[in-house]
Amino acid sequence: MSTVVVTGGTRGIGLGMVRALLDRGHRVALCGTDTARIEKLRPQLNDSALIMSADVTDRASLQALWDATVDCFGKVDVWINNAGVSHERIPLWRLPAEQARTVVETNLLGVLHGSAVAVAGMAAAGGGHVWNMEGLGSDGRTVSGLAAYGASKRGVTYLTKALAKETPAGVSVGLLSPGMVVTDLLTHGYADADELAKARKVFNILADRVETVAPWLAERAISHTRNGAHVRWLTTPKVLGRFVMAPVRRRDLFTE
Repeated sequence: MSTVVVTGGTRGIGLGMVRALLDRGHRVALCGTDTARIEKLRPQLNDSALIMSADVTDRASLQALWDATVDCFGKVDVWINNAGVSHERIPLWRLPAEQARTVVETNLLGVLHGSAVAVAGMAAAGGGHVWNMEGLGSDGRTVSGLAAYGASKRGVTYLTKALAKETPAGVSVGLLSPGMVVTDLLTHGYADADELAKARKVFNILADRVETVAPWLAERAISHTRNGAHVRWLTTPKVLGRFVMAPVRRRDLFTE
């Protein structure tokens, strides 16, 4: 049994991993910022879960999450920096400054703060592993209208690779890459229905549902804890295979 912290664990792929970890007998601490969602979710989780409000852009808030987890479960074995947000799919010069700030602070600064808190705590406790969540832009691929989001995720990948070279003895870090997962984050920000319809054609080839990807990621988050690990769901061979099979393997992830 491991103790795992999942930031942004109240929805989407984060919540999927929380449920999968609990199903496998692990103890989980999770956080979000929507207090109404937290209170609605609380009775659905078992006694092996600690759920609380935390703002990943505030290091003190994440330190409070760490401290509460240690107080409740005695230790933290794995910390997953999963919290992330996106923005409207519009050119950068039209993106409101506040949206840009929110995306960069949540996706990049949040991972930086979470990593700093977790690495320091794990070093003092004798070891542990930190996972950072990749996303569109992590591999350097650019998509029009998502400059700020992609830049933040590219930064996460650099940060993690750099951190792997400076972690203290017993502490390791790695990257989790979920690929395309059908959540609000995937379909957020499309300007019109026609644009979204075109995107869905690609999503139906390459994307997967939370309940498909989350258990796979959760299992590897516990078992693949070597320094510099890079766990990918949607590999290049899988992408090529799905495009080849697309004409005969029809899927509709949005209505099934």
